[in-house]
Amino acid sequence: MTLRSEITVDRGSRFTLQLDFTAERGETVGLLGPNGAGKSTALRALAGLLPLSAGRIELDGQVLDDAADDEFVPPERRPVGVVFQDYLLFPHLSALENVAFGLRARGVNRRTARQRADAWLRRVDLGDHTRSRPSALSGGQAQRVALARALVTDPRLLLLDEPLAALDASTRLEVRSELRHHLTDYPGTTVLVTHDPLDAMVLADRLLVLEDGHVVQEGSPTEIAQHPGTDYVARLVGVNLYRGTSRGTTVELAAGGTLTTAEPRNGDILVAFPPAAVSLHRSQPHGSARNIWSVQVRGLEGRGTITRVQLAGQPDVLADITPAAVADLNLAPGASLWAELKATEIRTYPA
Repeated sequence: MTLRSEITVDRGSRFTLQLDFTAERGETVGLLGPNGAGKSTALRALAGLLPLSAGRIELDGQVLDDAADDEFVPPERRPVGVVFQDYLLFPHLSALENVAFGLRARGVNRRTARQRADAWLRRVDLGDHTRSRPSALSGGQAQRVALARALVTDPRLLLLDEPLAALDASTRLEVRSELRHHLTDYPGTTVLVTHDPLDAMVLADRLLVLEDGHVVQEGSPTEIAQHPGTDYVARLVGVNLYRGTSRGTTVELAAGGTLTTAEPRNGDILVAFPPAAVSLHRSQPHGSARNIWSVQVRGLEGRGTITRVQLAGQPDVLADITPAAVADLNLAPGASLWAELKATEIRTYPA
């Protein structure tokens, strides 16, 4: 294991974080939870911005923090890169100088630091913006500068604090895919902090769901989505998510079954769509939807103004319908139905 963390941070009567986990090289671990769950506290402890009250943090055999033995490596000496939610770029420095800053702080000479910074900016497709200051960059460009700044020092641990939160919806889609690509190539360990379930599902290999300073569920994104362990998790992952292999617009799902998408892709992908996109019928529909398959009701759950229906099929799926539709369909566990899903409702991302 590259990262071994036993984190206890006591914030007095307000809050106590207790988080123990390990992570391997090349793995992205997502810390997912509501505001106040302890996600940012954990990230600050890993970065060295907050000392442990108890426990120990070890990276590649190097002790970064040990409360019992009073060992503590300050942030500037840790092999750690951080991308903050608001990026925290220096407004008076160019993109090139922002990326080179961490190297210069570690004693790298100016010429070498600038060369390495330039190489990283080209790697994140910002080779034409080396002289631009943060005020002249878009949100997506600023995020890529922050990522390049974090990675240029070759950290063994990368910490991402809500890395997409400051982006608008259209930019977020593009940057999320780019970030996933960079994380796939990154040889170290990544810890991602987010409260956005889609960011967590797409970017993380494994999720730790935090509530009130404790882990309430752990598993792969698919496991978390399909088997929510608490009401919070069930509300959070209100999305059908599958892994599969796409050839054009046809996706063979790892869990069984196929789906047709509107956007052609090739290779391993993630497929996501909301339960509200699934319509249910007593007899086989003959409309324009390109995805129709037989299902069986496994369970029903009232969720305010909608009813969530758990359905077994190829694939298993969650559907959100109105209580009136429940009555019209005469739904009960074991009932046989047909599920219908438009290809345009499906989102796909590189796996």
